Amino acid sequence: MLLAIDVGNSNISIGLFDENKKLAFLAALDTDSRKTSDQISIDLMNLFMLYGYKVTDVTGAIVCSVVPPLNFMLEKALIRLLGKPPMMVGPGVKTGLNIRMDFQAQMGADIVADAVAALEKFQPPIVTIDMGTATTVGVISQGRTYEGGMLLPGVNVSLDALSRRAAQLPAISLQHPKALIGKNTEDCMRSGIVYGTAAMLDGIIDRIREQFPGKELSVVATGGNAPVIVKYCRNHIVYDKYLLMEGLWSIYQKNRSEKL
Repeated sequence: MLLAIDVGNSNISIGLFDENKKLAFLAALDTDSRKTSDQISIDLMNLFMLYGYKVTDVTGAIVCSVVPPLNFMLEKALIRLLGKPPMMVGPGVKTGLNIRMDFQAQMGADIVADAVAALEKFQPPIVTIDMGTATTVGVISQGRTYEGGMLLPGVNVSLDALSRRAAQLPAISLQHPKALIGKNTEDCMRSGIVYGTAAMLDGIIDRIREQFPGKELSVVATGGNAPVIVKYCRNHIVYDKYLLMEGLWSIYQKNRSEKL
């Protein structure tokens, strides 16, 4: 079985795949770069116990991370549990992508995994949208070419900034708005962030579409905030909860022979 781990700024997603690419479980932990390798090992063992699986069932592991301070301790914990280091998504790992970034090393490992999975499900040109702590937009053209993308403040980051910088605005959670036009402060904030983000994504998608005249644009979204926002977009956007995890599975398979 393959253990796939995505270390994000807010959460760590942990997925366990069987040999048929079926997720046995998908769990989440808070991201805490202060944790030791022992604490991380205990967290992982507890997850396996919770879902009824054994660490000894794992034959390999792959990690993508956007939190470098946590990487050393996580790798150390996995070596202790599995007896071998995990595959780290980064320079030197085969992805099958032609990356047209000025500095390829600056491209987030999560963005790479999203792109790899998207290419297995959709025909280019493709727009990938990952809505986590940050909202990332990626553009993939013919020839498996990653053209570049955009980085935007995540929905919760925007909400937090709004409540912290405006004395009379409360801290609120991300939920579906009751209506387009709010009738109280919380409803106005919620409507503004949800419809505002949806309209922003629609505008970005429309402008990207103009870069590919005469071609059908595929758009796929993933990430914790995507289910709320995508519902209010006017463009057709496919929500795929497991996009990043499936990308990790595919990357591992592309590099598996080198790890054996």
